[in-house]
Amino acid sequence: EVQLVESGGGLVQAGGSLRLSCAASGFTFEDYAIGWFRQAPGKEREGVSCISPSDGRTYYADSVKGRFAISSDNAKNTVYLQMNSLKREDTAVYYCAALFQATPERLVRQWVLPELYHYWGQGTQVTVSS
Repeated sequence: EVQLVESGGGLVQAGGSLRLSCAASGFTFEDYAIGWFRQAPGKEREGVSCISPSDGRTYYADSVKGRFAISSDNAKNTVYLQMNSLKREDTAVYYCAALFQATPERLVRQWVLPELYHYWGQGTQVTVSS
């Protein structure tokens, strides 16, 4: 059974930090790119960051560049999203998702498209207070 399980969300003050984890099971981890998305109430789901565990390539939305860092521990089949200097506008439910056999050429253009991802986690709430 394929599973993506997010953890690490919570309530934090603006300027604070959180680290989200996405634990994957039931598929070959290195065959997939793992993306983080978020969705705030009344807004569309947006891509935050993505990593290709097979080669370490990473991708970021402009809104989080310099503040968020994505990494993977292939031995644990886990992807992390370190979020620093959090802002109120980062408040959302954060989801991780898996995209099968995405080449670098494809990822650089399409990692932000949620409809292309094959598997999704249940989400974890991140709330940033002022």
